[in-house]
Amino acid sequence: MIRVYRDSDASLAQVAKDFGISPSCLKRWVTIDDRGSPTPSPAAKAVNESDALREANKRIKLLEQENEVLRRAAAYLSQANLPGK
Repeated sequence: MIRVYRDSDASLAQVAKDFGISPSCLKRWVTIDDRGSPTPSPAAKAVNESDALREANKRIKLLEQENEVLRRAAAYLSQANLPGK
């Protein structure tokens, strides 16, 4: 059933109906198959890419915050070393 779903242009709901099972059951089977498959389906790749993008955005935000702290520290330290203070 999973192969039929992946090889056809039919929707998950239509394939499930053709085999007489619920769409949620077929979706669960496809998800389980994606986890055990060495080559994930395009949907699984999209989820993995989405997770990777989310993690990359978190990392970018953290690095920007660290950069701001270092910039402020450098400005503070340069003010402390001015003559006459």
